[in-house]
Amino acid sequence: MDKSVLIKRQSFKSGVESALHARDQTGVQDFVLLEDYTNVEAFLDNLKKRFKADLIYTYIGSVAVSMNPYKQLGIYSTDLMEEYKGVNFYELPPHIFAIADNAYRAMKYEGRDQCVLISGESGAGKTEASKFMLKYIAQCSGHAGDVDRVRNRLLQSNPVLEAFGNARTSRNDNSSRFGKYMDIEFDFRGAPVGGHIKNYLLEKSRVVCHSEGERNFHIFYQLLASRDQKLLSELELSSNPKEYLFLSQGNSTHVRSINDTDEFTTVRKALKILGFTQEESMSLWHVVSAILHLGQVQHTARSDGHASIDPAFIKPISQLLLISKENVDLALTHRSIETIREKFMSPLTVEQAVYARDAFAKATYSRLFTWLVKRLNSSLQESKQKDSRRNVMGLLDIYGFEIFGLNGFEQFCINYCNEKLQQLFIELTLRSEQEEYRSEGIEWEPVEYFDNKIICDLVEEKHKGIMSILDEECVRPGDATDDTFLEKLVTSIGEHKHFITHQMLDYEGRKTIERNQFRLLHYAGEVTYTTVGFIDKNNDMLYRSLKEAANMSADPIVREMFPESELLSQKRPPTAGTQFKDSLSELMKILHSKEPSYVRCIKPNDSKMPNKFDDKIIRHQVQYLGLMENLRVRRAGFCYRRTFEVFLKRYKCLCPATWPEWNGPPKQGVESLCQHLGYTSDQYKTGRTKLFIRFPETLFKTEDLYQQKKHDLATIISAKWKMYVNRKKYQQLRWASTVFATNWKRLQVQRYVAKYKKAVFVVRKFIIGFMNRSKPKCEENIYFLDFVRVNYLMKLSRSLPSSLVAYDEKWPGTRSQAMMEADQHLKAMYRLHRTRNFMRKLTKEDRTQYTLKLAASDLFRGKKETYPASVARPYLNTHLSREDMRLKETHFDVKVPSPGKLKYCPPHARAQDWHHHIPERRL
Repeated sequence: MDKSVLIKRQSFKSGVESALHARDQTGVQDFVLLEDYTNVEAFLDNLKKRFKADLIYTYIGSVAVSMNPYKQLGIYSTDLMEEYKGVNFYELPPHIFAIADNAYRAMKYEGRDQCVLISGESGAGKTEASKFMLKYIAQCSGHAGDVDRVRNRLLQSNPVLEAFGNARTSRNDNSSRFGKYMDIEFDFRGAPVGGHIKNYLLEKSRVVCHSEGERNFHIFYQLLASRDQKLLSELELSSNPKEYLFLSQGNSTHVRSINDTDEFTTVRKALKILGFTQEESMSLWHVVSAILHLGQVQHTARSDGHASIDPAFIKPISQLLLISKENVDLALTHRSIETIREKFMSPLTVEQAVYARDAFAKATYSRLFTWLVKRLNSSLQESKQKDSRRNVMGLLDIYGFEIFGLNGFEQFCINYCNEKLQQLFIELTLRSEQEEYRSEGIEWEPVEYFDNKIICDLVEEKHKGIMSILDEECVRPGDATDDTFLEKLVTSIGEHKHFITHQMLDYEGRKTIERNQFRLLHYAGEVTYTTVGFIDKNNDMLYRSLKEAANMSADPIVREMFPESELLSQKRPPTAGTQFKDSLSELMKILHSKEPSYVRCIKPNDSKMPNKFDDKIIRHQVQYLGLMENLRVRRAGFCYRRTFEVFLKRYKCLCPATWPEWNGPPKQGVESLCQHLGYTSDQYKTGRTKLFIRFPETLFKTEDLYQQKKHDLATIISAKWKMYVNRKKYQQLRWASTVFATNWKRLQVQRYVAKYKKAVFVVRKFIIGFMNRSKPKCEENIYFLDFVRVNYLMKLSRSLPSSLVAYDEKWPGTRSQAMMEADQHLKAMYRLHRTRNFMRKLTKEDRTQYTLKLAASDLFRGKKETYPASVARPYLNTHLSREDMRLKETHFDVKVPSPGKLKYCPPHARAQDWHHHIPERRL
């Protein structure tokens, strides 16, 4: 999205009222505030103005009108989801997130079951709207444990259903070809705990036939686009969809906006997250590929006119569906007929065999889709949480009104469904509006609108409606055809003003309708239906032989798709029209039981181009969606309504009597405010709980005054806020300092008391021990004796003699009788220790000296007068000088090897040899 547009959106953050000042630039966000609300041109102009500014959402009260932009706008991010989370409906710009949040909060906090109805014609963006709705609910409902698992499964069900139920049409590249209603269950905390999906009227005829420019269901093309060559080889498929009859009829096998390869990867990942086993996934691919192989079956006529099939076509179908070749061949070429007395197989002609093949392909795919939805429901219901209170939010994404060049049975059912939804929309909208005025005691004049009940009755009325006539024609004896059905319609309802046939028109009118067609005047316009295929499609006949063959499959999923109970039942199965009518009736009951929210989707053009606003196409959609009627209903009485509390809270600053606080009843405050603003009696009314303003101009003027007043309020609020913040900060600091000082003083006193008590205890123990010091060691003196020992040892450690000289005199000693014995032992041990250390430090020469000195002491001490003086002088082992010692070491100490016995020693002989002859010197 353009950055300027994002800035605009952020400037609208205060909702409808706060955005009124920008109404001339981007239109009004709520059509209810449109001044010329009765003019469709003004309506379209406002819609166009917002669409061109990429503002694709606009409100009509609580109804959201959505325009398909056909481009990425970047307005669905997680950050934006968080911005809309928990915000009042009108406080932010119109968005589908606001619709989702409003419904979710009403369900969570008020316990009211909700449903969101997304409607519009094909290509209007209903599927995308439902996906964004589901993503928002998942984002806002928690991410913990089992909740996260359920949330992921709810999200992953979308790509699977889209792959199997969506297809490209001439109007839309991703058109839903089935109706989907999803119920999401929430616990009392608002966390998703399960879900349930209902599907309606899958367009199974698309499996075997589709128009030019269209495609079959996405899953076929996704499977062929898979890069898993091993899988394709196992399924005996080619990657080229043009080779398959069921895929190439529309000459549009590839779509630029769709990446089938990536989509298939997404589907496989989703199946894994949803808990599908490998066997279940492979069964899905087997059935899908078997349908493609069915389309390749070619029939040849035998000589008797009966159809036969080449075994080469039978083989892959047999292998994929796990049905014997004989049973497949027999089922596709014969019809099982059962009477009261016997049962036999009747051969089919080529035309009948082609019908049987196509019917089997359609039935197989339709039942596979039904099985898939059932399997998804079981996956969504696996929550382990059990809670007595569970609320439900429903999400309806159903096909829009369709008007094609050729409209058949499917379009008839689809448009009938849209008639029912339109009837529900009008009924609930008018009813809620009327109930609000009635409950508030406000008088108003009802608005005329087109009540399409007459069309719904034309289709569904018992015995008289088109559906009943079609069913009667299908079951009546004789040869019933589409032509006889049309004749009966003319006979039964030919006088109805909303029913037209070829015979009923004049010459010019007959040029617009064929003889095999009829025309209905729907609320959305005239639609011409071709009756060709109505009988066959309503009968939905499938030969019994095909059901029996499928029931004998070794694949459990295929057997479940064609249950044995269906074969045993003797009742005629209900027609397709009856089944759809009954399911639609059930859906209406479900929607009536819930509080609805609406999203009305509009397609801006038929060419799917961004920024192109086609007035003609949009005008038609606005008309048949009933948007103008809805707007007139909202404006019939008053364009604006708010509860007294909300209105007073916003605009109380405009009146001195109500600012800054109003202490009386809110209604009186609102009346005082309105009188101060100069409202006249015809401009507003007060109900029981709400204020009603009739004209938009009144609200615009009030809002403009509020915008001007906000500047003054901002200054006042800023000053008050600063005062409040600083005062609060000062009070917090003062309180903190008081608390800190108090606790610090208490801590200091506690420490002093503890220290004093400890000192008293020590002194007391010391005195008692001193008094009993002479006694043997006991409890009274053990502490004192320990202290004496410690004190003695500490004192001794500080005054130990460092020399052995005069050791006895230098030993500190003790006078304590308790330590005398220990003192003697320690004295001897320390002297031994000092002596040992002294001896360890002596060299070899010093040891020799001390040994000689000791010997001399024994001989001369006290006997020789000069002895004391000689003690300090060391003994010398030689009288040679240093030079003589060097000569001695050089000449005499070197040993020279002698060749023999020494006989003569010359003067230069070795010193050591000569030294041996010198007598040892005595000390």
